[in-house]
Amino acid sequence: MREVYFIKQNKEKWLGIEQVIQGKIKKNPDDLSSLYINLVNDLAFAQTYYPKSNTTVYLNHLSSQIFQKIYKTKRVEQNRLLYFFKTEVPMLVYEYRRYLLYAFLFFILFTCIGVLSGIYDKGFANIILGEGYVNDTIDNIKKGNAVGVYQSGSTWGSTIGIIFNNIGVGAKLYIYGVFGGVGTLYALLSNSVMLGSFQYFFYDYGALKDSARGIWLHGVFEIFAMVVEAMCGLILGASILFPRTYSRFESFKNGFKNSFKIFLSTIPFTICAGIIEGYVTRHALKMPLILNLIIIFGCLGIIGFYYFVYPYIVNKNINSQINDAIL
Repeated sequence: MREVYFIKQNKEKWLGIEQVIQGKIKKNPDDLSSLYINLVNDLAFAQTYYPKSNTTVYLNHLSSQIFQKIYKTKRVEQNRLLYFFKTEVPMLVYEYRRYLLYAFLFFILFTCIGVLSGIYDKGFANIILGEGYVNDTIDNIKKGNAVGVYQSGSTWGSTIGIIFNNIGVGAKLYIYGVFGGVGTLYALLSNSVMLGSFQYFFYDYGALKDSARGIWLHGVFEIFAMVVEAMCGLILGASILFPRTYSRFESFKNGFKNSFKIFLSTIPFTICAGIIEGYVTRHALKMPLILNLIIIFGCLGIIGFYYFVYPYIVNKNINSQINDAIL
């Protein structure tokens, strides 16, 4: 059968499945299973006769989505939260993985701009961080307490304030994506330049090692989450600028729904970062260096695995189950 005729023959059915996936048409689990079986048969046919075709790629993607919906419908009722973090978010991160790459590239670029600005303009830190903060930190460095700024205030009060502040920053990074992603990039630029100039400031005063022992205890979760939140903003912006085959409003709805789920997944990491900053960072220089390193690299391993490695594992497992169904 010619591919054009194959597409023409099944186009309406596939479009109907798309509507089911988008929630426009409701189906019970048995009907979903029938649709899935029918679809994997089409996928098997396409893999046999059009292995390198875009049709095969499209059907594989559609099969993956309908499989998720079946799994979600049958199993999620027992533990919706577990499914959300264990399967739904990783699959979305995998689907939009290029936006995570873009966000990290922009983050690195903007942070380097902050470092270079600090190198060539010694007053840059005062502009970005504020003269009061800079002067207090210089005094702390001279006293041998580079992280002294984190020791002010009560632990619980600081923690609550930090958590709400960081959630607010993350929300801006995300919501500003409605301006075609430009707002997100501006917010990411502001925060990344601040980070770069902040770190160079400590380097310039010979306190980079001590500052890193403290700042990155909470900074790993906080900064990594910030980049993921920027990823969400870029997804939101792209859904408006590049609707593809959808209407612009429909594309925006899908982009918002998917990006918001990824954004929600950063909240636990942001809360953990606030708790660490409020309760642990103030003791950073009194702790054994090995303990600092365990916390820093432990946090990096957890969040890095969840957003970089685990999505590929989940996608591979789902595709494996789809292929088993075909065979």
